[in-house]
Amino acid sequence: MSPTVIILEGYRFFFFSEEGNERPHIHVKKENRLCKFWISPKIKLAKNTRFKDFELKRIEAFVLENQKILLRRWYEYFHTRRKI
Repeated sequence: MSPTVIILEGYRFFFFSEEGNERPHIHVKKENRLCKFWISPKIKLAKNTRFKDFELKRIEAFVLENQKILLRRWYEYFHTRRKI
């Protein structure tokens, strides 16, 4: 399962449900391109597949603008899953 957190300009921001044991991060997909950004303790690109540099800068700006929302959703989602 990959819950979508937000979609911005066609970029889908989501989690992989089995990755709650890692530090907070977000995956971003658009068409056949995929990347992963750490969102805590600071925002940093972790992995990139096929995104061009200008796209990564745009995505990083989205992550920065929405960091609080992404972190809140991360902790809500994985905290709830641990109780199940």
